[in-house]
Amino acid sequence: MTLVQMQPRPASATPVHSTAADAMDTGGPQVCDDMTVEVALAVMVSARTGHLLVCDNDGLCTGLLTQAQLTAARDSSKYTDRIQLRDILGDRGPLTHRVTTMADAEHAMRYSQVDALPVVDEHGSAPDVLAVAR
Repeated sequence: MTLVQMQPRPASATPVHSTAADAMDTGGPQVCDDMTVEVALAVMVSARTGHLLVCDNDGLCTGLLTQAQLTAARDSSKYTDRIQLRDILGDRGPLTHRVTTMADAEHAMRYSQVDALPVVDEHGSAPDVLAVAR
């Protein structure tokens, strides 16, 4: 996962990124939407991350789930061990394109009040996530 600092820093301390693609690296955890909540939580813990990028069987991004969302689903009275990620995704949520400017991506994250944003390519595949550094 690539972390992008959203607060201004001196020019010498932070490289300039003009697009979302410039600011990210590949390699974050991507899971299929048919995975169960329990397995997804285990993947998240082992990857030491706060979110998972969820894709369908064709590799297209279907959303992003946080540990808080997965935990809430697991703790729900409607929970069963057969519930899959696609069952709790709901609205696809905000996405950004690889050529989106960093200023626009940062604005989208602030407006949507999210700490992470899937970055998709021209085919809808999500090579990684743009996340706020903490």
